[in-house]
Amino acid sequence: MINFGGRGQAHSRYFSEDAYKMASEPKELMIIPNTVHVDLYDKISVIPFDKLTAFFNQSLK
Repeated sequence: MINFGGRGQAHSRYFSEDAYKMASEPKELMIIPNTVHVDLYDKISVIPFDKLTAFFNQSLK
């Protein structure tokens, strides 16, 4: 799973998109609206824990 903050066009977004293209299945690219990369470090209210949990529960069987 690759998470990416999605406010505007961050110059590093292509790193996430390139990594996603090269990754094998299962994979999911999440672009979190109205956030920047560092928001996903510690802003609990914007981290999509439900999606993360569902992805890893399904993928790590």
